[in-house]
Amino acid sequence: MSDLPFIARLPSRLRALPPWWGDVVLTSLVMVAQLWPFLARDNPHSTSWHWWGYAVVIAAVTPLLWRRRAPLPVLAVTLAATSMYDLVDNVPSQPVWYTGMIAVYTVAVYSPPWPRLLMLVITVCGGLLLVGSSETALRGTVLFVAAYAGGRAVSVSRAYAAVLEERAARLERERQVEAERAAERERARIARDMHDILAHAVSIMVVQAEAGPVVIRSDPARAEAAFDAIAASGREAMVQLRRMLGVLKEEEGPRAPQPTIGDLPTLAGQVMGTGLDVAYSTRGEPRPLPPDVEIAAYRIAQEALTNVVKHAGASHADVRLRWEDDALTIDVTDDGLGSGLALPPGGNGLIGIRERAAACGGTATAGRRADGPGFQVSVRLPLAAEAVR
Repeated sequence: MSDLPFIARLPSRLRALPPWWGDVVLTSLVMVAQLWPFLARDNPHSTSWHWWGYAVVIAAVTPLLWRRRAPLPVLAVTLAATSMYDLVDNVPSQPVWYTGMIAVYTVAVYSPPWPRLLMLVITVCGGLLLVGSSETALRGTVLFVAAYAGGRAVSVSRAYAAVLEERAARLERERQVEAERAAERERARIARDMHDILAHAVSIMVVQAEAGPVVIRSDPARAEAAFDAIAASGREAMVQLRRMLGVLKEEEGPRAPQPTIGDLPTLAGQVMGTGLDVAYSTRGEPRPLPPDVEIAAYRIAQEALTNVVKHAGASHADVRLRWEDDALTIDVTDDGLGSGLALPPGGNGLIGIRERAAACGGTATAGRRADGPGFQVSVRLPLAAEAVR
């Protein structure tokens, strides 16, 4: 059992070795195979084999060490050497010249088209012309063509593998880019939500804090209600902030649900605690919405009411939802003249409303009311269109 991990890692370790290691091992094995007839066969002349045979084998096999760097010259040297093997008689016959097969295979793998085809023709024709036996010539031709075909198959498979690897790398890069874009969208969404939560809570708390000291002696019950409203707004803001920040945690866990359109009456009631009269109404048949549209509708109404509290100086506001066949329209209007709280404007309220509407494929407009004093925010969210990514 202890050998199994080593065996499993052996292929990867072999692939990690430098290529010349494989060439050294291959050349050594071929050298042994080509010299084996000198050791395994008896010389019919009762003498030692001629030194010429050893020299030719060594000259034909040794160039395989450079087969990757110079495949065409290695093949030429190998063929030239093997063609001179039979210049003397006192040598053993070689059943197969492995050197030529490996050299042809290498040329098929690493050489350009025209040079490798030319060398294949020279190899086959030279074998047919120089070999005396037709049977030996046919066998050699088949072996060389098979070696060439094997080399081309390996070359094509490597090219295909390179294409697949490049495609996988491209897909991985695209996935990373999309993940980064998704993270940016998520950060922008969290930033908008935190802005809306804090702006809404702080605005209500400031209004109540300013009203509390005014009525603390004349109307203690109203002052107590104002301070209760401050505490409730702070607690609600903390709950929602924890909910937002929970998204940033690495570990996955249960998360509280995000606010939806069904929470708008509660939102209107919270704003009414500041002394602003808020009327909430709907028209049409409500229908289920995607979660992102539900959250966007709530946040848009929240931000619009926060702007009313901060900047409008209004006494009355209307939140109207109109369900149409293909869209949900949200109108938030007030009767203010623009003398609201002395709070830093921030400049992100209307921008955030437009961004949330655009993220859901909708539109948002804002401006002075045409039918009287006050301000109006109108948002149209499509029911069927996909959100703009």
